[in-house]
Amino acid sequence: MTNWLGRVLEVEVGAVAHGGHCVARAEGRVVFVRHALPGERVRVEVTEDNGGSFCRGDAVEVLSASEFRVEPPCPLAVPGGCGGCDWQHAAPAYQRSLKASVVAEQLRRLAGIEREVVVEALDGGPLDWRSRVRLVAGQDGRAGLRAHHSHRVVPLEKCPIAVPGALDDVLARRWRPGSELEVTKDGDGRVHVRELATVRGKVRAKQLSGGTAVQHAAGRDWHLDAHGFWQVHPAAAATFAEVVGEWADAPSGGSAWDLYAGVGLFASVLAGQVGTAGRVLAVESGRRAVSDGEGNLADLPQVSWQAGRVEHVLATAEKPVDVVVLDPPRKGAGKAVVESIVAGEPDRIVYVACDPAALARDVATFAAHGYSLTDLRAFDAFPMTHHVECVALLS
Repeated sequence: MTNWLGRVLEVEVGAVAHGGHCVARAEGRVVFVRHALPGERVRVEVTEDNGGSFCRGDAVEVLSASEFRVEPPCPLAVPGGCGGCDWQHAAPAYQRSLKASVVAEQLRRLAGIEREVVVEALDGGPLDWRSRVRLVAGQDGRAGLRAHHSHRVVPLEKCPIAVPGALDDVLARRWRPGSELEVTKDGDGRVHVRELATVRGKVRAKQLSGGTAVQHAAGRDWHLDAHGFWQVHPAAAATFAEVVGEWADAPSGGSAWDLYAGVGLFASVLAGQVGTAGRVLAVESGRRAVSDGEGNLADLPQVSWQAGRVEHVLATAEKPVDVVVLDPPRKGAGKAVVESIVAGEPDRIVYVACDPAALARDVATFAAHGYSLTDLRAFDAFPMTHHVECVALLS
């Protein structure tokens, strides 16, 4: 088969697909197109072709535009530009409808579930929300983000989706080429910067400012590693804690598991529900997160912490359990973890997911053990990107 790399094709753009692109077809092959919208007619330059039935490309010219197309607020959100955003060329409400279509399609294809999905906006609008950013220094020492599917660094002068003031100092100076820069602006407005540089084959981390972040959610102040896990959108943690609390509804004196617990956001909500006569097991593999969690929830003796892989800890956990909350990484929980949860015979499972495909696969596995999807809410916790956060209730 002839390699299409660099070839320009004229295509009719079809449905949105998971990953920030739409599906088109040309000469019997699928073309995954970025910077396009469903229903448009565009010229696509092929940017990746590894052979086989599909290739990838960028819409370099729009011949017939969607009514939902807008001018991107960032001049770098264009073909060949920054790879950080996927949908800046779409009106915000339409972005949410695209994400809803993706969630519904993944549930239908991977879990056999037909369900209408609505993606809800979080407070704050589509810009100025990203509180954590990981940058890389290019050969000229300027900090930037990588182009899509590339190691090429696109230098930034500013980033319109970043929390105002977070990147000012980092973008104003020069860095060791190849250094990675982790920047967090916490709930008190303090900026934390860590530099990761490879020196003689070893990655060395240097904290340049801050180090311990302060966040606020679920009626508590949280002290944690500034570069550890916390929701990126400033409104996300409080919103998800509220939904998890409503759906978990753990009984007073009962038992609950908070899996992939981070620093214990959901464990704190569960602890308030079960009370001092109940018990909450928080499981987290990151030892720094466990240490931070123990410190943050020291006033809640009903919460016990275990560091380790979820399926290993649950093998010896006290059973049965009334409610389980899990917030796994992007790859999802997987079969072994699902079976470990099912062994606890919970009445309800609240699943927080940052990847709709992983969620759908795990929902299908839960269904094989008798748990059905009884409710779902989806949130635009990452505006301008293809990412979407879901909270699912299984009973």
